Amino acid sequence: MRYIEVKGLSKTFTVRKRKEKGQLFREKTKVRALDSVSFSVEQGELVGYIGPNGAGKSTTVKILSGILTPDSGEVFVGGRIPWKERREHAAHIGVVFGQRSQLWWDVPILDSYVLLRDIYCLREDAWKKRLDELTERLELGNLLRTPLRLLSLGQRMRAELCGSLLHCPELLFLDEPTIGLDAVSKLALRDFLHEENQKNRTTILLTTHDMEDVAALCSRVMVLGHGNLLYDGALPELLSKYDRVRMIRIRYEDHAELGGLPERCAVSREGQDYLIRYEPSKVPTAWLLSELQKAGSIRELTAQQQNIDHMIAAMYREMDL
Repeated sequence: MRYIEVKGLSKTFTVRKRKEKGQLFREKTKVRALDSVSFSVEQGELVGYIGPNGAGKSTTVKILSGILTPDSGEVFVGGRIPWKERREHAAHIGVVFGQRSQLWWDVPILDSYVLLRDIYCLREDAWKKRLDELTERLELGNLLRTPLRLLSLGQRMRAELCGSLLHCPELLFLDEPTIGLDAVSKLALRDFLHEENQKNRTTILLTTHDMEDVAALCSRVMVLGHGNLLYDGALPELLSKYDRVRMIRIRYEDHAELGGLPERCAVSREGQDYLIRYEPSKVPTAWLLSELQKAGSIRELTAQQQNIDHMIAAMYREMDL
């Protein structure tokens, strides 16, 4: 069942240019944030919505959540038009922005959850059951009496997620949910989101610049650039087009002579290790390994794919984003 249906979505903003010396008024210009974007999302999907800054991701999320009204196009979320049925729509969605908070800064987070209970008109027994479930899964039990301002960044993000999911939304918008988190917190948050999606069939739209999050959570990605939808499909298929570089890290027992490698192999040093960057399409891996064996006695050797962020950067350059 299609939960989100978007057809021909367009949105233009009027912005004022910086006033130059001698100008009395600042000039106005039109910026097209979205240009006839169309897509659909099935109930229970976990979709990555990616693109560089200014691509139109946040504008899309604000329209889908009912905050903004588009210039043209059709949008249905759970059969509702978000900006026309805001109150009813808000009862079915949750939103987590990595840089903003919906919880009260100076009061215990439990007080914020009580307020959210009243805002969403939740029954006491249903609210208590859901709160107990979320605080256990997000490990918030010992923090409920703590003001939000005293929590670490990772704890605050878990608290925000709990608040957004108390009313069991059908759709969850996540905007940079792991920004600034350490590795342990990121992994825990990813595990929770995957479980929430699988257990409760919560539809999740994830907008982020952290491609590790997308790779870990999303089987489908949509790439937005210059207000246009440039790609909609599987992440591995997208990355395979830009997975052109391999890196070999090698350490020899003693001195090695790598001067015989072709110029298409970029050789650098990192401590005792040699780093060889090459493209398999131009330098066959089997041939390169044979040459590295001839150069000396090998102690350690590892080969790895190009970093996913580098692949996405290459994609953005090729798409002129």
